[in-house]
Amino acid sequence: MGKLGKILCTALAATLTLGLLHAWLNLGFDPARALGLGKKTAAAAATARFRVGFLPVTCHLTCPVTDWINKSMAGKGFYEPVRFNGFPEIKESLIAGYLPATFMLAPMAMALRQQGVPIKIVYLGHRDGTAMMVNKASRIHTVRDLRGKRVAVPNRFSNQYLLLRKALADQGMSIKDIEMVEMPPPDMPAALYSKAVDAISSGEPFMAQTELDGYGRVLFQAKEIWPNFISCVLVVSQKTIDEHPQWVQQLVTGIARSGLWLEGGMDHRMDAAVAVATQYYNQDPRLLRFVLSKPPDRVKYSDLRLARKDFQQIADLALEAGVLTKPLAFEEYADTRFSEQTVGATQYAWNH
Repeated sequence: MGKLGKILCTALAATLTLGLLHAWLNLGFDPARALGLGKKTAAAAATARFRVGFLPVTCHLTCPVTDWINKSMAGKGFYEPVRFNGFPEIKESLIAGYLPATFMLAPMAMALRQQGVPIKIVYLGHRDGTAMMVNKASRIHTVRDLRGKRVAVPNRFSNQYLLLRKALADQGMSIKDIEMVEMPPPDMPAALYSKAVDAISSGEPFMAQTELDGYGRVLFQAKEIWPNFISCVLVVSQKTIDEHPQWVQQLVTGIARSGLWLEGGMDHRMDAAVAVATQYYNQDPRLLRFVLSKPPDRVKYSDLRLARKDFQQIADLALEAGVLTKPLAFEEYADTRFSEQTVGATQYAWNH
């Protein structure tokens, strides 16, 4: 083989190697299965850590808390929490196969499923934990006072968007009566402070930040408009459900147990606030301490099993808002088997 041939072979080998690494690391490609390796290799793969996506918000809190508790108890976690900065990145990573599982906005998950993305909702993030905030100096004191105002929500695939539509409809108004702005939640506090917008609504802790810093005022809590409000859900790829149901069950059960642990006392919540803020969220712990305690039921981490009636309300509002293009059956986007196995689950027997 000539010198040129050797160079071409080396380049081809490098290209193939990089391609396989990209497919394995970023697209979920399983080289062991593709190469037909034996049972021993398959067994090892079944116990491998897998990625779970999350944002630094309280409706995703059980993702890092479960990992933190398992690392503290066993020296290691059974999955790899992967932090993202926004839902668009999570969506693209899920579609690309980089994430076998992730926390995600409930309407976004339902819309993706309707668009043919093979995923299922298997558990909830938390209940309540959302508010509409206005500047303390504003004259906005009721939902009717929002007429003609600029109101920021994460995006039209968020439950905050559906919550806003419902709050307006309850007062005989519509989304056309306000100027809606789509804005990343981390940008909302500054926008409210500078009065670039008149009201904001997203998951915590960004709403609490405005209150803690002294310029935000609660216009309404989600539970006042929409009892048992659900913001985010845990989504798993159908491929993972079919091939590794034990991963899914371990994840769901772990989240259920860590949620119950968070509800086990204010000392648990305060310990988790410090650990998660410093080790996972890169935030000042005072913010999570505030949102997890003022008041204690601001966010709830119990009763996170899937319930058809909760999702039917989301689906109805999403269809009305155009987030869904046609009715979507519960069974098409939800798999209740894993959450049902958490009946009787107990909190982690661990104290920090």
